[in-house]
Amino acid sequence: MTSGRADLTVRGGGIFGLAIAYQAARRGAKVRLIEAVRIGAGSSGGHVGALAPHVPENWNAKKQFQFESLMMAETFWAEVAQIGGSDPGYARIGRIQPLMDAAQIARAQDRAASAADLWQARAIWQVVEAAQFAPFAPPSPTGLVIHDTLSARAAPRAAGAALVAALQALGAEIVIGEGAEIGPVIHATGAPGLAALSAAFDKPVGNGVKGQSALLRHDAGAAPQIYAESLHLVPHSDGMVAIGSTSEREFDAPDTTDAQLDGLIDKARRLCPALTNAPVIDRWAGVRPRAKTRAPMLGAWPERPGHFIANGGFKIGFGMAPKVAQVMVDLVLDGHDTIPEGFRVEDNL
Repeated sequence: MTSGRADLTVRGGGIFGLAIAYQAARRGAKVRLIEAVRIGAGSSGGHVGALAPHVPENWNAKKQFQFESLMMAETFWAEVAQIGGSDPGYARIGRIQPLMDAAQIARAQDRAASAADLWQARAIWQVVEAAQFAPFAPPSPTGLVIHDTLSARAAPRAAGAALVAALQALGAEIVIGEGAEIGPVIHATGAPGLAALSAAFDKPVGNGVKGQSALLRHDAGAAPQIYAESLHLVPHSDGMVAIGSTSEREFDAPDTTDAQLDGLIDKARRLCPALTNAPVIDRWAGVRPRAKTRAPMLGAWPERPGHFIANGGFKIGFGMAPKVAQVMVDLVLDGHDTIPEGFRVEDNL
């Protein structure tokens, strides 16, 4: 303890590490965040930023956790922006998904009924006419789309910068490179961390999955994001649209783009003709951490007292971050364990 404040070290400057450090600093901890390379050096430095829910059926602990985190997001990001004075690019813009045939329509309508119950009337999942979303809309053979109002977006790089600004405003220390640890240590070190954990436990606990994404210049205004043919198209507030991403289990170069991204760009333009002439502003590639259970891996590091793990935010890290931060700070600062079934470090061993 120092001056009545709990010391805490967070290793990792991705979305999990930044959110945890921020939540701890908000609660009065003396926080030192240590990032080996740069803020957002891993998968948190990409473009997409789709904060989207799982389908409202076959409910489980993971889906409930994600729902609670998505419902926390608006307040979380508004407070980050207020404290640090930097815009994270968050907005709850919703999402549309084209319906291809009668069977998909029927399934979507069943899920609408489930959402009314599972989402506690705080968001809706509905089948509506696609035409109302033109011109930023995908072709739909049925003329119908799923529209949910729970999905949101955050601009990953802007969100990282906003969290850094908030941390600095709260008096946290940010170290790039190496630094001495103070107090308990939370390891939120992404794909390299999963590799290190696999070596430490002498068994695979997860792996890195490469993703490629692109940023196109097109101002879609307040249009909802699109999810079609496993592709996200996410309008951002700076007049850009992010598209992504590939999912590559095997790769030679972790941080370079190739023809696979060209294919995604072509698909995005086919799915959303409004993007036909939109210039490509940036191309990105990085490796995302996928824990063995595919849920975030949270909790104490077995047989290493004072050390904790927060990893495995594969594809859902930005959406899960507010709740992950709350749960980890509850555990480390207060000794209050609310980690749900399937999320524990031991579940991956």
